Amino acid sequence: MSYHKPYKGLKVIDFSQGVAGPYCGMLLAQHGAEVFKIEPKDGDWARNLGQEYGEHSAFSVAANLGKKSIIIDLKNKKSQSILDKIIKLSDIFIEGFRPEVISRLGYNYDRLKKINPKLIYLSISGFGQTGPMSHKPAMDPVLQAFTGFMSENKGPDDIPHRTPVIIFDMTTALYATQLISASLYARTNEKFGRKIEISLMEAAAAMQSIRLMSGYMEGPYTHASSPSGTFKTKDGWIQIIVVKNHEFIKFCNAVGWKKFINDKRFVSNAERRKHEAILSREVQKLFIKEKTDYWKNLLNDYEVQNEKVQNYKEFIESEQTKALNLISWLKQPTTGTLWPVPNIPGMPKLEDSDILSKAPSLGQHSKEILKSLGYTDSQIENFISEQVIK
Repeated sequence: MSYHKPYKGLKVIDFSQGVAGPYCGMLLAQHGAEVFKIEPKDGDWARNLGQEYGEHSAFSVAANLGKKSIIIDLKNKKSQSILDKIIKLSDIFIEGFRPEVISRLGYNYDRLKKINPKLIYLSISGFGQTGPMSHKPAMDPVLQAFTGFMSENKGPDDIPHRTPVIIFDMTTALYATQLISASLYARTNEKFGRKIEISLMEAAAAMQSIRLMSGYMEGPYTHASSPSGTFKTKDGWIQIIVVKNHEFIKFCNAVGWKKFINDKRFVSNAERRKHEAILSREVQKLFIKEKTDYWKNLLNDYEVQNEKVQNYKEFIESEQTKALNLISWLKQPTTGTLWPVPNIPGMPKLEDSDILSKAPSLGQHSKEILKSLGYTDSQIENFISEQVIK
């Protein structure tokens, strides 16, 4: 154990698919844990989500770096003895099935805690383990709609839109990881492990807590300060935010609005919000006259918060991104593609030569894992012929 790899020596068995559970498992792997990814014969469905590159997609690469993949048929009765061996040696179990599915497969917490009393068991669902919607299938866009997020994510067309960022899956993974971390710390003084239940719905609500509260109390979204928002320029878009009075004065000095500095309508943020329609209209009339870089450079000179609306290519190639070594370019098994993978905040840079920078190909480690459990070559070949593993 060290600051560099605090989870070294820990073993994780990851039954989950998609993003939320797998990304949690990936973070544990990056911190040093040995993570066994249990996959069906067709693989984690995230491998085929969106554009496919060999046996990977962007989803499966990001969520599975550093894991070991074993293909095993959970419905084959002979698979249980193999998995029970792994579970007995494991510290953490991750599953993301709908409620009751994991019990039908034979891997509910009540059974597994008898095999391994100190096991930390993470169960991830869409809408939670109980309630009228608990059995409803739910991916990220469904939760964006249900939890209120989509109602306020509107474009100029005033139509609610989903964000392509897998925002609530990723948030669920982060909350799950910190729950596991706290549980591991507590387990040092406990005789038994615990079951953790977390849902995308809970994570979505917590992530939106500020806007959720203000939205319930005050209704539809309005800017918390003015002038603020995204404005069209001569060649693109720019985002600005002006909150404090001295920031408004700086903005006025930057754009030549001397007459507005002492205008009673704009003497405080509260007053500026009352007159937001006027300010936004005036800003838009001004900004459309020049290109984005003109306004960005001008507002930077006056220390007014702003930024050009960039696409991902522009962001990855920006000088600030390069200065922080934010992106690692990584090769992956079965693909001929170099992937721009964001480095995990606060952790060492991912290196292409490092095993932790590789998301496994389908079943890449099946034989290796079985050998580590003490199975002989002939036993492994029997498992293959009987289609227990692949």
